[in-house]
Amino acid sequence: MMKYLKKGKERTKEDTRALRAAVSEIIESVSDRGDEALRAYSERFDGYVRDSFRVSREEIDEAYKKMTPQEMEDLKAAHHNIRVFAEAQRGTIGELPDFEPQPGIHLGHRIIPVQSCLCYVPGGRHPLYSTALMLITPAKVAGVKRVAATAPVVHGTGSIHYKTLVAMDLAGADEIYAIGGAQAIAAFAFGTDSIRPVDLIVGPGNQYVAEAKRQCYGQVGIDFFAGPSEVLEIADGSVNPEVVAADLLAQCEHDPNAKAILLETDEAAARAVIDAVEQELSWLPTADVARQSWDTYGEVVLVDSLEDAVRTANAYAPEHLEVNIRDPKSILEQLVNYGSLFLGANTAEVFGDYASGTNHSLPTVRAARYTGGVYVGTFLKTCTHQSMTPEASAAIAPMVSRMAHGEGLEAHAHAADVRK
Repeated sequence: MMKYLKKGKERTKEDTRALRAAVSEIIESVSDRGDEALRAYSERFDGYVRDSFRVSREEIDEAYKKMTPQEMEDLKAAHHNIRVFAEAQRGTIGELPDFEPQPGIHLGHRIIPVQSCLCYVPGGRHPLYSTALMLITPAKVAGVKRVAATAPVVHGTGSIHYKTLVAMDLAGADEIYAIGGAQAIAAFAFGTDSIRPVDLIVGPGNQYVAEAKRQCYGQVGIDFFAGPSEVLEIADGSVNPEVVAADLLAQCEHDPNAKAILLETDEAAARAVIDAVEQELSWLPTADVARQSWDTYGEVVLVDSLEDAVRTANAYAPEHLEVNIRDPKSILEQLVNYGSLFLGANTAEVFGDYASGTNHSLPTVRAARYTGGVYVGTFLKTCTHQSMTPEASAAIAPMVSRMAHGEGLEAHAHAADVRK
């Protein structure tokens, strides 16, 4: 049983025909005209055309000069946590050198990094330099030979924000490009005279970037199709309402289309959170965006029990799931659909956004039902192999021949028969 204390607008499936058509035109133009199209889109969307889309070492060095010692220290500390966690994850992904389902049949698998990838770092409303660390670091830990990174320029300047540029270099990008939008996705999917295509594209972006990734999938691999940011909190009245409200608004300030949901078992606490949200919005510098998101999509729902909260959370499959209850681990095993999980009031979701070590590039719009977020394994392939002794080959051939005949695939059957 659920009671809405604040009901958000349903995020219905919008008519995306115009978006699909616009992105399709950009992709076709870039695949046909290459750099000429990229320059035209740069002038149209960025108000600036660079001599070269690739960022030079001199530009990177100039960006470092703008960093304060504290900014460098923070970036390095965050990068350390992200890197060592990615290395620990890599250690859990093992090869299977030799397994025999029956004597003489030797099976196994290798863990092989993709050869090249693009890490797309958004830069629309804010310079999201943390995303550079989140994407490039696990790619390097995975062993990707060519890690390219790209980000939109600051409008009218032709340059990537200096903090983003430094983060890209610190994380280990092999190539950095100053280009954004759907045209960047198309360029790295199909290639141009100045940009070699890649095997995999990862990273969030606006609706044009997301749609371009969707349309280019197949030509190139992608991590997942991502939409607006979202957070769902489960609470039982035991956590300071101001803390709960702060975490809700941290997501709301991302985007007017972001969604924040609170599932609360205590009505007085739920109403206190609503009041705390309003109080924070009265002084929050980003309240213009956060207010729009909260008023339109924010939800506060009173649930009868934690069991109801778990069922609702699993059905929603949120990008970020916070458990702010007395004993967060008591429901841990029941939670199965989420991009990333944050247990207890001490564990702010924003810590994961920046520096604790887990990745913040996560599935949205219920994609957490079937995938997790970007991690070192995103850049790895598990590829099987096999070999057989003459005796094992002769032993299995009759069975395979019979099965192939049963499917009407006579050449398959013959390929088995010649080994009897």
